[in-house]
Amino acid sequence: MKLYCAPGTVSLAALIALEEAGAEYETVLVNFARNEQRGPGYAAVNPKARVPSLETAHGILTETPAILSYIAQTWPAAKLAPSDPFAYAKMQEFNAYLCGTAHVAHAHRMRGARWSDDPAVWENLKLKVPANMAEIFSLIQSSLFKGPWVLGDAFSTCDPYLFTLACWLESDSVNIADFPAIHDHYKRMIERPAVARAIARLST
Repeated sequence: MKLYCAPGTVSLAALIALEEAGAEYETVLVNFARNEQRGPGYAAVNPKARVPSLETAHGILTETPAILSYIAQTWPAAKLAPSDPFAYAKMQEFNAYLCGTAHVAHAHRMRGARWSDDPAVWENLKLKVPANMAEIFSLIQSSLFKGPWVLGDAFSTCDPYLFTLACWLESDSVNIADFPAIHDHYKRMIERPAVARAIARLST
């Protein structure tokens, strides 16, 4: 199994989940500085030109919520997902919010060309990032985060995903300390051995 990933990207969430699961896998670093994600080699893996991509015995998976769900179901002993169908759906609901709303709001800071060809629009999108990200994390803390982990007492795939996006807050000019529950979650995540191993994978 291979995980295609890159430093500073959402692929950190999948790396952490694989480490938490005790999976055997290889990492393939995609060099964004050299635009490798848009080269013909990686296009054969993921024509969306994004990371992460997970190469499995059954085929290639893209999109972080799908990859996290696959990891949780492939290594059930790691207990990365609840067994109750409704609780599992709540996990997917949270991860979909991070994917479809939080990640997109963050991307407005450096990926304005995805939404407009006008550089002036790119600058306006950047200006909204701090307020948008602060609003999103305020909602997460007040309404979606149960504590001590995202879904409550049990660790799940939501936790590496939230941690990964929380790592971006400083670059988005948002103070994580303004969200005490999420800040505490971040500090507990950074102490987990799986997180250290995942970060090390991205620096080799």
